[in-house]
Formats: sequence, structure tokens, C-alpha cells
Amino acid sequence: MEKQKQIIYDPLYECMDREELKQLQLRRMKDAISISYNHVPAFRKHCEEIGITPLHLRTLEDLKNFPFTLKDDFRDNYPFGMFAVPNEEIVRIHSSSGTTGKPTVVGYTKNDIELWATVMARTMGCGGATRQDIMQVCYGYGLFTGGLGVHYGAEKYGMTVVPISGGNTKRQVMIMEDFRSTTIASTPSYALYMAEMVQEQDMLDRLHLRVGFFGAEPWSEAMRQELEQKLNLKAIDIYGMCELIGPGVASECLYQRGLHICEDFFYPEIIDPDTGEVLPEGEVGELVITSLTKEAVPIIRYRTRDITSLNYEKCACGRTSVRMERVSGRTDDMLIIRGVNVFPSQIEDVLVGIDGTAPHYQLHVLRTGNLDELELWVEITEALLKDDIRSLETLSRQIAHELHSVLNLHCRVKLVEPKTIERSEGKAKRVIDHRTK
Repeated sequence: MEKQKQIIYDPLYECMDREELKQLQLRRMKDAISISYNHVPAFRKHCEEIGITPLHLRTLEDLKNFPFTLKDDFRDNYPFGMFAVPNEEIVRIHSSSGTTGKPTVVGYTKNDIELWATVMARTMGCGGATRQDIMQVCYGYGLFTGGLGVHYGAEKYGMTVVPISGGNTKRQVMIMEDFRSTTIASTPSYALYMAEMVQEQDMLDRLHLRVGFFGAEPWSEAMRQELEQKLNLKAIDIYGMCELIGPGVASECLYQRGLHICEDFFYPEIIDPDTGEVLPEGEVGELVITSLTKEAVPIIRYRTRDITSLNYEKCACGRTSVRMERVSGRTDDMLIIRGVNVFPSQIEDVLVGIDGTAPHYQLHVLRTGNLDELELWVEITEALLKDDIRSLETLSRQIAHELHSVLNLHCRVKLVEPKTIERSEGKAKRVIDHRTK
């Protein structure tokens, strides 16, 4: 008998009364802060420096008085100094995908792994997956949290999982066709790379994709539209980071109007990135997250460096959980070029609307004397490659004009041939800084 197709929902997560939710959050927050204070020396030291203890947390608003946790805390206490439980309770270790310096190391207890599977199962349901779906996991497996996070969530949700990992793109799309995969998960930049292969082989009509779960790097609304068109699917934005759990902190629903945060497990704040002050509801600033139930590495007020805002209005999908807007950039990958603040995602928004350009670019930051300069490398399409030099000059001027009109940004534009810019199976390397070389 054929299974009945259904979408699995979690009533507690979808429609819990906000006052009831706040009471749950406060109970869990008190436990998390007490555990961190008593078992994580780095956090206790920060608290003692400002003269605060767990007893000072009486309301949710009191959280703003507690110290932040920074990525530097993980580096300074590498590898296991941020763990709150003894090693015999740790069943898994993951780390960040960073390529410079010491990685951020996090541990998981058995309950943490179950929590991870739960929030990722919610992600699947939030994005419209069903038990009938075949999930092709194109995130890397290993110390990076992406692959295993999606894997556990999809299995817990009841989906069929194809753990293909990243790489070997030609084989990826072959499996996609042969296994009749209906959902995929990857970085958006790698999904675009796969879309190129699909387009080259003229096989879109032979695929069965309908939903894609994309995250691990900032991406624009324009890139979403490109993915949806080229892969014929619904592109769902997901959010997380290894310090907190991995993917699973938040996810879009089918309405794609912000990412629903799992508020019963993660408490969000928005702060002014310069002053650290908590901003009013709806203001744009840096996202700060407190994990409410993590055992191995409870995180209090983690500065994510991601720029967004929070919307507490009930969503059209029926969920009452707070929604974070799409991450527009990071405080630590923001470029300041001659006084102009620029995020790579803003440049991407401009490029995707210009005919003749491919969705692959790099920002090269140079220094001429004492001044910083920006050179934008943009791939052109195969069709434009066949045009004469005047067409290319016109396109270059158009890009420079659009960037100046939209962002008030002056930069040199270098058009490069298709496939010149290196492709990535993980996070795309958008910024090349030559100033320190």
C-alpha cells in the first residue's frame, strides 16, 4: 500500500503561546547560565570581571547584563576548554570549517545529538519536505557540521537519505537523476555549480527536484531566484553554526518570509555591533544567540557576526516563532572601501540583474599608496564570449555604473572567461585581500 504523503509538524514549535514560551525559555536559560558559570572557566572569568552571577538572572531581559561569548573564546581555550562536561560524556566532536588559525572545536553529548536531529527534522518540515522525499545530502561530511546535521534530521523526519557528500559534480547530477532525488542540501554556491552541470547536459527535464535546503554562507534573493529557475525547485534558506549546534537553529518555511528560529532551544537578541547594546524589535544589527539546552558546550550570548533583524509577528504559515530576516552580511567580512561599507551579497544582487554575467565573481582588495582599491572579477556567459570587444567594454561600463548607482561604490571591473573563477564544493571564496601580501 502506498504511503500517504504528509507533512509532519510539531505543534509545540508552531503555535506555543508566547507567554508560555517565555516561561520555558527563562527556566532553561537559568539552567544554561548556571552550568556555564560552574563548569566553563572562561565564562565564569568573564562574569567575575563584571561582577555578575547566575543569581542576577531573574527575567529574560536580565540576559543583556551577562558577557558575550566570542569566537576568540574557543580559540583561546582550544581544543576542549569550552566543554562543560567530562570527556566520557562526549560522544562526538566537530569543528568549524575555517581555513585560518585554530578551528572552533565543539563537543556533543548523546542528548545534544538528539537535539540536533530534532531541530533539523523541524527544518525539513518547515521547508515542506514529506516522508516520501529522497534527500541528497551534498554538504561535506566529517568535522564540518553540515552533512551529518542534515543527514540526522532527514532520517529522524522519515525521509530517504542519499549521503553522497560534496564533490564529483558529474556523479552528483547522475545520482540525482538515477535515484530520483526530490530534495537536496548544499551551500548555495555549490548548488549553482551543480546547476551549471545540469544546464550543460540539458537534463533539467529529467530531474525530480522540488525543494533545496541551502545555507552555510550568505546568499541573496537574486541567487535564490537563479537557483529556483535553474534547478526547478523551491530554495529554502537554513541557518546555524557549529558553535551553537550546526545547521538547525533556524529555517524558512514555504512562504520564504524570514527564518523561523527554534526559540525553545535558542534565544535570539539583536545588538548594535559597535556598542553591544540590545536593539529594539525590528532594528537591524548583529545576531546574538544563547543555547538553552546544549549540554556539552552551553553557549551564552554568542556573537554570530551575522547582520539581520527579528520579526515577532505571526507568520502566514501559522507558526508563532520569531523570524530572522535573511542574513545580509557579516560584521567581519564587511569591506570598507574609501568610506563605503560593502558586503559581497550586495554586489551579488547587482550582478544577477545584469545580462551577460554568470553568477560567479570575486572581489580583489588592493592598496595603491595609502588608499584601498576594489577590483571586481566577473565571469561572462558563453554567449557573450562570442561577441566583439565593444560589447565587453559596454558590459564592463554597465557593471561599474550600476555599482556606483546602487552602492555609491567606485571599482574597477575585470571581465573573465567562463569557468575562470575557481568553483567550490563548500563555501565560495568571494574576497581576495591582497593588502597583507
